[in-house]
Amino acid sequence: MAALKKDPGAGRPLRSRAAVPSAAPAARPAVRPPARAPRLAGGLSGLFAGVPGAPVLNLLLWPTLLTLAVTLLRFAGELRGWSPGYFSRLPGGGLSPLGITWLAPLVGFYFGWRLERVGLRSPSPAVAFGLPAAALVVGPLVAALGGRLFKTSWTSNFTLWAVVSVGVAAVAFAAWPALGRALLAYACAARIPVVLVMAVAIWKSAGTHYDLPPPGFPYLPPLRRWLFIAALPQMTIWVAWTTATGAIGGALGWLAASRRPR
Repeated sequence: MAALKKDPGAGRPLRSRAAVPSAAPAARPAVRPPARAPRLAGGLSGLFAGVPGAPVLNLLLWPTLLTLAVTLLRFAGELRGWSPGYFSRLPGGGLSPLGITWLAPLVGFYFGWRLERVGLRSPSPAVAFGLPAAALVVGPLVAALGGRLFKTSWTSNFTLWAVVSVGVAAVAFAAWPALGRALLAYACAARIPVVLVMAVAIWKSAGTHYDLPPPGFPYLPPLRRWLFIAALPQMTIWVAWTTATGAIGGALGWLAASRRPR
């Protein structure tokens, strides 16, 4: 047999070969994740999704507390018989200057101002101002004409106005949804305490404007009376008023803030 030749490299440590430079792949541009909207306080965090710097709780806190204070002060003043000029016991409130009805456009102005300060653009004035104003005029006309046409009873008339009011609120909301969300949240926060105060007033027969029905309103048991003169109008008619007048005030507030330097 032929003798096997010894491999001269056997047993020697292998030398590392010089790395052959290879063409590096082109660097890919870093892809940033989409910016997330700031986490907002409380269960209202979805109201301003995508709107930077709009803390909903802070936006609603002081208007809501002020509105609640006016409601409780008005109720206490009527119970104690204070000045009828400010604490009128007439059904509907007698257009007293001390009422939360007049706060709606002021709160809307404040909301519009704050939204402009965080950089949110408003729709055109024809949309932001014109649509809520038109809804505020057309809605009551439709409800009044419908009541005359169908010769509705008191309860049916309240229901008709409630349905029309939902449409008014929807139009005002659609004009500027970012503002509409805040106004809708504020309207609920303002009117729910009124509904509860009216429940107490009706239960106690307090003799305030919170429990007195309009003239000619038929007698109803307390629960049904609360439903028709408190819960239904407060959560529809007055929510629509707050949303529509607040939207008009908000358009003006945004316009005023846009003309001031940051």
